[in-house]
Amino acid sequence: MSRADNPANDVDVDLGRLFSSLVRDWQRIIVVALIATGLAFLLAWSAKPLYRAETRILIETRESVFTRPTDAAGEANSPVLDEVGVTSQVEVIGSSDILKQVARQLDLADRKEFDEAANPSLFDWMLVLAGLKSDPSEIPPEERVLSKFREKLSVYRVDNSRVIVVEFSSEDPKLAADVPNAIAKTYLQVQRDAKLASNSDATDWLEPEIADLSKRVKEAEARVAAFRAESDLLLGQNNSVLATQQLSEITSELSRVRANRAAAEARAESVRGVLQSGGSLEALPDVLSSELIQRLRERQAQLKADIADLSTTLLDNHPRIRSMRSQLTDLEAQIRREAQNVLNSLQTEAKTAQMREQQLLGDLNRMKAESARAGGEEVELRSLEREAAAQRELLESYLTRYREAASRKDRNYLPVDARVFSEATVPAEPYFPKMLPIVGAAFIASMLIMAIVTLLAELFSGRAMRPAAGARIEPVSEVAMPAGSVAEPVTADAGKTFAAPEPDTVLAQESELDTRLRWDGQAHQSVEVSAVDHLPEPVAFTPSPLGEVTIDAAAEKLISGGASRAIFVSPEGDEAAAAAVLVAREVADAGLRVLLFDLTAAGAASRPMLDSAAFPGITNLLAAEAQFTDVIHTDHYSDCHVIPVGTADPVRAMRAVDRLPIIMDSLTTAYDVVVVECGPTDAEGIRRLVSDGAEILVSVLEPRDAAIADTASALRERGYEDLTLVSPVGYGPPKSPVPGRSAA
Repeated sequence: MSRADNPANDVDVDLGRLFSSLVRDWQRIIVVALIATGLAFLLAWSAKPLYRAETRILIETRESVFTRPTDAAGEANSPVLDEVGVTSQVEVIGSSDILKQVARQLDLADRKEFDEAANPSLFDWMLVLAGLKSDPSEIPPEERVLSKFREKLSVYRVDNSRVIVVEFSSEDPKLAADVPNAIAKTYLQVQRDAKLASNSDATDWLEPEIADLSKRVKEAEARVAAFRAESDLLLGQNNSVLATQQLSEITSELSRVRANRAAAEARAESVRGVLQSGGSLEALPDVLSSELIQRLRERQAQLKADIADLSTTLLDNHPRIRSMRSQLTDLEAQIRREAQNVLNSLQTEAKTAQMREQQLLGDLNRMKAESARAGGEEVELRSLEREAAAQRELLESYLTRYREAASRKDRNYLPVDARVFSEATVPAEPYFPKMLPIVGAAFIASMLIMAIVTLLAELFSGRAMRPAAGARIEPVSEVAMPAGSVAEPVTADAGKTFAAPEPDTVLAQESELDTRLRWDGQAHQSVEVSAVDHLPEPVAFTPSPLGEVTIDAAAEKLISGGASRAIFVSPEGDEAAAAAVLVAREVADAGLRVLLFDLTAAGAASRPMLDSAAFPGITNLLAAEAQFTDVIHTDHYSDCHVIPVGTADPVRAMRAVDRLPIIMDSLTTAYDVVVVECGPTDAEGIRRLVSDGAEILVSVLEPRDAAIADTASALRERGYEDLTLVSPVGYGPPKSPVPGRSAA
């Protein structure tokens, strides 16, 4: 058994019919809207006018650059308060302490507007006595005033800014302006008092702390001096310990002496090498720098010049020349001796530098030991100095803060980080009630509400719903038929099987029915008598002794009785199927979802509605050749839906005739009324179609026809007592056709 889909998924909303309900009920909508507008006008006219004023407070730094505390100089460019801080100030402004101060300043407790419990109305007393309202007199007057105060007050922060708005509404325009101004002044005074209290607390705390800290600083500095004297850590230049400074000086002197010794040894070695090799002494700077050697070389040059002059006039063996050459030899020997003396002096200088180096090395080792001792003592000294410096810095900081706090306290200079830049003024016009907006909004809102109510009523009543185009209507449950099972056929007359008629008979009946059923522009039907003599022109209907009813009466009975199925039996043959078609169209015109189910042999009911017999229908559905979406069609001349006989093999379709009750249940779920035209059948033939809420109707063309009486009697004998005889005779078209619909 398969689950059934919701039938609401297979229907569409007829927008034209839905919105036409607004045109139909426009008078009721307008009347209700006018009544609501009048009530709104009376309420607005009788309401007390309310006035509103606002004060704006800007959170900013009010401290001057000349009076700003020294430690806050680095925070001058930082924002005063962040978003959370400004929001906190909003809560401070709306705090109970500030509101109570303002209430006492303006004597709000004496105003009836803020203490309605002072003069309660009779209605309020009745509510209190009935226990529906708490007694306001049990609440303290201050709390009642504060509660009413909060209802009329609104404090909020302007987005993306440091502006706080204080709004207040009142029946008195002057009070509406005085309250926010008083709140702003009280807030600034509270902030100033808070700063003053904080400043006073700071000075009171700093004064004994400074006295105690001064004593500790003196003690720390005294310990530093005593330890320096005990440890012999005297300070030299650049605030360094004397031992460390001496060690540095000795190290420098030792380096200089070593450099001099090395230079002297190098010069002596160069002079010794020249003297041993007999080379020229002119290349030795130390030899040439000697004054004696310079004079000897001058004398040597002079002798060489004199020898050269005399050689021009005298021979080499001349005594004078020989004497000069002897002097020249002595000068060279003397120069060499002086060079040897220079060498000896250089050697002596190198030895002296070496001795000085040895002495400095001894002093260096001694100062190293002294410096190491001083370094160990200096660690303790630096610890004492750090403690003394920390105490001194803290003392200086406290002294600075104390002087700043004392100066602010003495001069009473405590600027608040906020200012009022827009004070509230007395409003000239009330903000409530606004007569025109209230009346206009009431009229528009009532119109919209009534329109929505009308549309919903039309929608929920089902009159604005229609099956969706191509919708598939699934049965509630589908029972699979066993293979090879043969169902019991539907009988038209007793002992006759429901089978397809001969082609000639079908064509003759279709031609005859086409001349009888036509459609006008209002979706009503008229019966023509071009081919049948016993159907007269539309005239006033006169009931016969059988008691048959008109098409309108039959449709009204189906609608008012809430029938879900209408089973039509036509004893006079297919010609009487016109009654089922006319009733189905009449019910559809009333706004219900109607389906005509044609079970006649030749399709006498569906053929004039579809203008063709080539559409798939019930035989195709039973033969499993089509689905619901394929066999449900729309009447060409009304909103009624039709399931024709179909084009499948009737014998094959009758094998699954047991599925017919399931199909009927599915159709009854999807449609308001299912009209079934069974043709000339009997009680056994309609047994599978009858269910709870079904109406049995008998179509009548000629009341004198004996077949009608026989069929009615047979049906009553089988238990169908509530029969309705319907006659299409005398049914005429409506006077006003529906626009856009063609007549057939």
